[in-house]
Amino acid sequence: MTRTEEQQRKVEEAQRIIGRDFDDPDILLSAITHPSATEGKPVKFSYERLEFLGDSILGAIVANEAFHEYPELDEGGLTRIKVALVSGTSLAEVAEKLGFADVIVFGSSERGTGRRGLHSALENVYEAVVAALFLDSGIAGAQAFVRRTLIPKMSVEMAREPENPKSALQEKLQEEGITPTYKLVETQGPPHDRTFVSQVFAGMKALASGMGRTKKEAESQAAKTALDALGFTKASKADKAKAKREKKQSRTEKKNKG
Repeated sequence: MTRTEEQQRKVEEAQRIIGRDFDDPDILLSAITHPSATEGKPVKFSYERLEFLGDSILGAIVANEAFHEYPELDEGGLTRIKVALVSGTSLAEVAEKLGFADVIVFGSSERGTGRRGLHSALENVYEAVVAALFLDSGIAGAQAFVRRTLIPKMSVEMAREPENPKSALQEKLQEEGITPTYKLVETQGPPHDRTFVSQVFAGMKALASGMGRTKKEAESQAAKTALDALGFTKASKADKAKAKREKKQSRTEKKNKG
């Protein structure tokens, strides 16, 4: 595929950031190309399809790393670590520090709006790069990149409290042997300024829906709404913790009197 001067320069800079020369640079070019730069072209020329693949690969790599790093943690703790580490905020922060903001290929419409979706683009490009590495050099290439750039953020503290509503909802539903699933039900707006609507399900039952500027944000909002609807709010958790403390204090007082 013939590349423009800008595209060639950004592919070379992306390879420098990643620390690898791609056998197929066109895969990397797709991974760093915003949908606004491919209007009228097949979807394969932007990061959208690669983002889908990268999300799954990234989740597997992070799960594997957490599983081996923290053998003392149960499923709930490992889930909290994974959800926190692959959150949109986490990936966008890492991508920005790496310098990906300067290599994303935006279309003219996005440049004219001041890059409103930069945070979302950074998150998506990170996932797309993971997929591009997987396709170009196998799981080892993707794993090396994630280990170098994302895994250093991993810590056992992430396992102690749910970092977001998705983790909290998963913990609660798994107590009943249910794993929540999410489905994108609607996409609104032009490619450079999208709004996503997602639903969360418990089995075949739809629990709630949520809206956000990214797919992950929409899922997070859906999970939050579901938690509220099911009564798993922060307030109820606080009440339970207070009741537990009072019960413990009562037992201690009885023991001292005895």
